[in-house]
Amino acid sequence: MVVVPIYAGLLALWFVVLSIRVIGFRRTGPSLGDGGDPQMLRVIRGQANFAEYVPLALVLIGLLELSHFSVWLLHALGAALLIARLMHGYALSFSQKFVLGRVGGTVLTFGVLIIAGALCVYQGWLGLSLRG
Repeated sequence: MVVVPIYAGLLALWFVVLSIRVIGFRRTGPSLGDGGDPQMLRVIRGQANFAEYVPLALVLIGLLELSHFSVWLLHALGAALLIARLMHGYALSFSQKFVLGRVGGTVLTFGVLIIAGALCVYQGWLGLSLRG
């Protein structure tokens, strides 16, 4: 694998930034939960949302890389995922007014999941038809 480790590494670094943001808020706020603080909730959700979507997307892109899909397609999916999660994470964790980041990041993330998921299904279907 060559492509996925690049994006996995960059996304891991961004996840650390989002995690440090949560830790920073915990120093002066609740040590567990959000304590009813809307800003704390936004920071927590910025990190948690990342953790909910990125692993599956990276697994799908990784499967495509292992299946020898075009390196350009892999880079397009990886770059789109990175941009999406930067936009979404910034919008939730660092801003309250960057609605475009939240919506755009969500749409782009779903686009990556839909395309990568469909290509994985295609690859699996192709493999089955060649065997049978």
